[in-house]
Amino acid sequence: MSDKGVNPFHIVLVEPQIPQNTGNIGRLCVASGSVLHLIHPLGFSTSQKELKRAGLDYWQSLSVYEWQNLAAFWESHPFDAQQHFFFSTKAKRLYYDAPLAQAGYLYFGREDAGLNAEILKNFADNVYKMPMTPHTRSINLATCVGAVLYEGVRQSKLYENWDL
Repeated sequence: MSDKGVNPFHIVLVEPQIPQNTGNIGRLCVASGSVLHLIHPLGFSTSQKELKRAGLDYWQSLSVYEWQNLAAFWESHPFDAQQHFFFSTKAKRLYYDAPLAQAGYLYFGREDAGLNAEILKNFADNVYKMPMTPHTRSINLATCVGAVLYEGVRQSKLYENWDL
């Protein structure tokens, strides 16, 4: 639970490859009271200076967990259609249509490949995307996480528990 009894969001990065993106996402998690889950294999070491530099002095305040793989993560956090949401450029529905009012687990894939096709197929009813112009392949992972996370903050009114 985060401050004042409100459930936090959980950002689940599946096999992230770029330490600067993960560092920036870590800062977003601290700023929003969210938890970061890193699913191995990672494309970097969590001790890399690029990761810490992007996370600045927030990294020590971050609730971050590392998991050997998605199976290990799901053993501790079983899938629940009301709480687990996946984001991909291959989705049909837009991210602001995701029902995020109760917080939950927000999944994002590798910067170079996204979430694998099996995940997208198995959880098709819970897959969403960012709207982009037709000739845009994708946007930066940290930018996507920020937009989705703060849409969740808006829907859940999580900010009402913050001392603004």
